Amino acid sequence: MTTSISAQDLADQLASKRITVIDVREPMEYASGHIAGSMNVPLSRLHQADLPQGPLVLVCQSGNRSTQGLNRLLDRGHPHSVVDLAGGLPNWQQAGYPVRKLKNAPLPLMRQVQIAAGSLVLLGLILSNTVAPGWIAITWFVGAGLTFAGVSGFCGMARLLAAMPWNKVSI
Repeated sequence: MTTSISAQDLADQLASKRITVIDVREPMEYASGHIAGSMNVPLSRLHQADLPQGPLVLVCQSGNRSTQGLNRLLDRGHPHSVVDLAGGLPNWQQAGYPVRKLKNAPLPLMRQVQIAAGSLVLLGLILSNTVAPGWIAITWFVGAGLTFAGVSGFCGMARLLAAMPWNKVSI
């Protein structure tokens, strides 16, 4: 049984309106770029969503969440054909197909983390050189946090930034 679809095959099926695309990323990610006509149903809400009838294609950034969603739907005996887009949204774009961006979409979360972490490191260095040497602890804290995020896969700063009001997207 085929569980994935190529970007070309998806484009062909979208043109003939034979398929519905479900983007399982979070609304903030969806706002920053998605396949035109796709529905945003985050993976965390996929099990309770009222999905359209007919064949579905699940899409995410890398293919990881869409594969998880695919398996969840298949395990629950979803009555229609379900596949995921091979290679995720980057594969769609590399094949030359456009993405639609919502106006006023926030910066990608990783860029926000980079801006915040870099700003805190600079602040710590400036304050440690101009006010008191103890301010260097800010740079240690940020460095330790980034190291922990890289090792564990959990980034507290990203979680905090994702909860900020400017990252609330209504689709």
